[in-house]
Amino acid sequence: MNLSHWISRFERNALHRPEPAWSAPIDLCAAAAPKVIRSLQQFQLGDGGGPAYLIAWNRGSLLDASCGMKPLIDLWFREEEEHSRLLGAALKRFGAPEIRGHWSFSLFCGMRKWLGVRFEVHALLITEIVSHVYYKMLHKHLRDPALRGMCALIIRDESGHIAFHRARLAADGRLRGGRVGPLREAVFRLSGLLAGTVLWVNHRGALRALGGSDAGFYRSIWKGMGRFLSGLRRDLAAPAAVQPMSGQRGIQPSRRGIA
Repeated sequence: MNLSHWISRFERNALHRPEPAWSAPIDLCAAAAPKVIRSLQQFQLGDGGGPAYLIAWNRGSLLDASCGMKPLIDLWFREEEEHSRLLGAALKRFGAPEIRGHWSFSLFCGMRKWLGVRFEVHALLITEIVSHVYYKMLHKHLRDPALRGMCALIIRDESGHIAFHRARLAADGRLRGGRVGPLREAVFRLSGLLAGTVLWVNHRGALRALGGSDAGFYRSIWKGMGRFLSGLRRDLAAPAAVQPMSGQRGIQPSRRGIA
């Protein structure tokens, strides 16, 4: 995996980030506002208000995989912390406090910690894809200029995170040769639907109050998983995908599903 390329990409992405217009007049209907605020509070906690880093008991096996891996992981989570800052600013805009905990976040962190770093990275990938759908739905249905600007920045970042994970998997020895078989695909899509359902349980009220629908949400999840798989197959078929960066050890093959 070309770690220097991804480090440079994350560093470039930190530039030219227009701050949302937090002082602009609020344009959010009174009926939707409480639900949207609760939704933003939960995402602020998950995107960096909690442990904004790898927390698996064996995370060192990934961080020490090569000399460039830890700086790359640091940059990834720095962007997650930036999302938390943006969401915190959005909450201040509405005069709402940040929250310190939520059952779904506590469960997610517990699983990440005890099931190992391979599971954790896989779970974070699925979360990136599902969150990408969430922010795109918010951006589509919101009229508030500050929240739309915030969503645009986070969508840009999440797209890069998803591409990073795709490159990581393309360098995984078990997936070389371009084979993501039907069983792997089914497990991957199922994990996306399950993660999407957890998100929908917590955030359905906000998205529906803004004009989203159950069918639209799940259709977007399915399409997002499909785009990821298609891109992964394309990357696996490219010659560069099977060549580790000179002088670096590749990421060890996964033992948990597609990641």
